[in-house]
Amino acid sequence: MRFNSFIFAFLVVGIVSVQSNCSKSTTPAAGSGSLQGPTVSTWLTKGDKSALLQKQADITFGTINNSYPTIDVDSTQSFQTIDGFGYTLTGGSAYVINALGSSEKATLLQELFGSGDNSIKISYLRISIGASDLNSSVFSYDDMPAGQTDTNLTQFNLSQDTVDLIPLLKQILSINPNIKVLATPWSPPVWMKDNGSSIGGSLQAQYYDAYARYFVKYIQQMQAKGFTIHGVTPQNEPLHPGNNPSMLMTAPQEATFIKNNLGPAFQAAGITTKIIVYDHNCDKPDYPIAVLNDASARTFVDGSAFHLYAGDISALSSVHDLFPNKNLYFTEQYTGANGSFDGDLKWHLKNVIIGSMRNWSKIALEWNLANDPSYNPHTPGGCTDCKGALTIGGTITRNVAYYIIGHASRFIPPGSTRIASNIIGALNSVAFKAPDGKKVLIVANDAGTASSFNIRFKNQWATTGLPGGAVGTYVW
Repeated sequence: MRFNSFIFAFLVVGIVSVQSNCSKSTTPAAGSGSLQGPTVSTWLTKGDKSALLQKQADITFGTINNSYPTIDVDSTQSFQTIDGFGYTLTGGSAYVINALGSSEKATLLQELFGSGDNSIKISYLRISIGASDLNSSVFSYDDMPAGQTDTNLTQFNLSQDTVDLIPLLKQILSINPNIKVLATPWSPPVWMKDNGSSIGGSLQAQYYDAYARYFVKYIQQMQAKGFTIHGVTPQNEPLHPGNNPSMLMTAPQEATFIKNNLGPAFQAAGITTKIIVYDHNCDKPDYPIAVLNDASARTFVDGSAFHLYAGDISALSSVHDLFPNKNLYFTEQYTGANGSFDGDLKWHLKNVIIGSMRNWSKIALEWNLANDPSYNPHTPGGCTDCKGALTIGGTITRNVAYYIIGHASRFIPPGSTRIASNIIGALNSVAFKAPDGKKVLIVANDAGTASSFNIRFKNQWATTGLPGGAVGTYVW
């Protein structure tokens, strides 16, 4: 392909701009004299933190072509509908956020959940049924003295969560009434378990019915407080019984519990909350497949949930291919105290955001929303190095998970649909069409060097670029 000297000079300037002055703009224009199309708004985060979800100069679609690699966005091909992006609002998160002064807290909640231009617009939250390991202590909603049981659940109450979690959820709901909430237990009451401990053990078959009614009571009492629970999973990380709290629940056990107890209990109570299976790593897609292969259990199951501490994100598609009418959810991935901003930004954008979306997930959630500078609170034996999206202690620090989610949640509202885009070399991408018709493209440069590229939509090109390890969100 032959270029005149003006266009060649322009492209050289564009490459130099990407490599040497990305903090000002990484987006060379589409070419002087071309037939102009839509204007593309661009936001950038760089691995060295010199740009953090920072607005860049707009670029414009035009008809000039060049030899750069091209990401094609095709809105005629559509895939899953998106429910949202967000975090787990742990009890510990609620505690440290509630410790802020009222004005500072109100400002922060608007930044996280509001609809303003400076909000990251979190649209989906996960919460624990009872304590997670990022609560300050272990509890369920029906704890009994050792040796005693409560099969009628007469002692059931949400009192532990009324201190921090429920009041904060009420404030969040007042800001975003449409936010969706997924709830999952780390452990049932210990009197239901075969080892009498909050750590490990299994649910005794004689308490399957009581545990199903425990879920029903939880959903009904949360509803009475104004919270609709969008979905539940029967057990967080059912193949990891070493956490505190935790429980082992095999695939046959989960299938039996759902088909004989949880599903019928929801049906009898008129509960429409979705039942989502598994909620664990991508290395064991055989677990949700086994549950879904049980025809009786499958009738009650909306879909499957995944984490990515092991395995490959493509596991979601392997389940989708077998059960295309069942939904998929990516519900947890943590960033750790010893992780690097640049390394976590690249890996999580590639896998948690782009990877989960390209493999049919309806949501992408990072783990803990907030903790203090010492990674507290957590239970005895709980995670000691889980870094929240926010560190709150004197000041508020926005960590890498804030930007990982923000690059999606701020621009892709619930009800958006994933549309087609291609991956070129180290340029990973995923594209969406929002309910208002806007197109959103997220691109992560997985290479260590800068890359210029085109975005092509309806036979028009916009030329842009990303430094090595950077992520860009493009909206038109």
